[in-house]
Amino acid sequence: MKIVRIIARLNVGGPARHVVWLTRELQGEEFRSVLLTGTVPPGEEDMGYFAEENGVEPVFIEEMSRELSLRDAVSLWKIYRQIRREKPDIIHTHTAKAGTVGRMAGFIYRWLTPGTLVGRPRPLRLIHTYHGHVFHSYYGPLKTNFFLFIEKTLARLATDKIVVISRRQFEEIHDRFGVGRADQFAVIPLGIDLDPFDRTEESRKILRREIGAADEEVVVGLIGRLTEVKNIGLLLKTAGICRDQKKIDSPRLRFVIIGDGHLRKELEDRAGALKLGESVQFLGNRNDPEVFYAGLDIVALTSRNEGTPLSLIEAMAGKKAVISTTVGGVPDLLGPVEAEKNGFSVCQRGLGVASDDAEGLYRGIIRLAEDRQLRQSLGESGREFVVRNYSRDRLVKDIKNLYLNVTGTDQKEKELAENERFSPRARSASGNGE
Repeated sequence: MKIVRIIARLNVGGPARHVVWLTRELQGEEFRSVLLTGTVPPGEEDMGYFAEENGVEPVFIEEMSRELSLRDAVSLWKIYRQIRREKPDIIHTHTAKAGTVGRMAGFIYRWLTPGTLVGRPRPLRLIHTYHGHVFHSYYGPLKTNFFLFIEKTLARLATDKIVVISRRQFEEIHDRFGVGRADQFAVIPLGIDLDPFDRTEESRKILRREIGAADEEVVVGLIGRLTEVKNIGLLLKTAGICRDQKKIDSPRLRFVIIGDGHLRKELEDRAGALKLGESVQFLGNRNDPEVFYAGLDIVALTSRNEGTPLSLIEAMAGKKAVISTTVGGVPDLLGPVEAEKNGFSVCQRGLGVASDDAEGLYRGIIRLAEDRQLRQSLGESGREFVVRNYSRDRLVKDIKNLYLNVTGTDQKEKELAENERFSPRARSASGNGE
């Protein structure tokens, strides 16, 4: 089975890792995969190195990137030509831009054939994965409604299967925004490589030495792109509250922000204006998750919109306590609410706060900082949950089953097995000739 996988760009984040892993794993006698990707714009770090480390050689479409432009017509043409060259059974797109251009190119390839005249278009299947969505908190109403119209149209005309990464994301995209039919959707959670998080305690002192944190200090980390939707200003505001309302018997808090993006200078200036000093440090992008997660005590997320955030999954894999705004698929990670406190919720696997609620985030962080036993308990629950639900092997298995199902290959194999089982040769070999 030939798979053409398309993503707009291999920038730092979960989607880039996701497509590289799937491209690497779906190779061999049963599958052959090709990855098409665009260019990473200035201000974002390129994860092309990750593809190289995993033995994946993407086909680059230079004109394809995140923002809408006239160059999209060129990228559409180039993707179409690549599809004609590869003759895939499945086109699987990831992220909004690739989903638009890739599915349009796939639609043209499917129907632009002489067989269409007799009702036999090419037997191509089109699949799109939402890692997140842009239906709120990214753009203004006009642009958002335009993107929503495109997604609804593509779901109706050029998509056989829509993959979402959590049940809550399905409810948001389908029930709230009206994209696609319910029977088009498949919920396939993310998968990660768990190996780097099995040795975290050995690396605990490395990051803490780097930032000058003493053993008794509690280090709170946020990992993500420095963009508007991540709402990192909320963490800075919370850090200011922690400083101003510090209790005498509370442990000292440090905040680190790991990641980069076009807002970095603005956020650093804001931290300076709030006079946060060394209590908040910007560490930029890093390629050593086994080190930086190990050095953290708490992992925070402040986003206004998310799919299923990889940083929380990785933090749980490293047995770290997490606190997050309850947006997108985050509640699925945190689990059932066990207690409602003043401004935050204690869930089975982490703490949840309302979006943009600095006071609630402050109260939750202080609760975790003062209660080591709660941090350990949440960390253990999170690790168990991630091992059970978010392994890379499970992801690959789920995607394979999806492909076999959407092409009807699994049913064909069952029919062949049944025919072989009841063939005269099989019956003779079994010793039952009746």
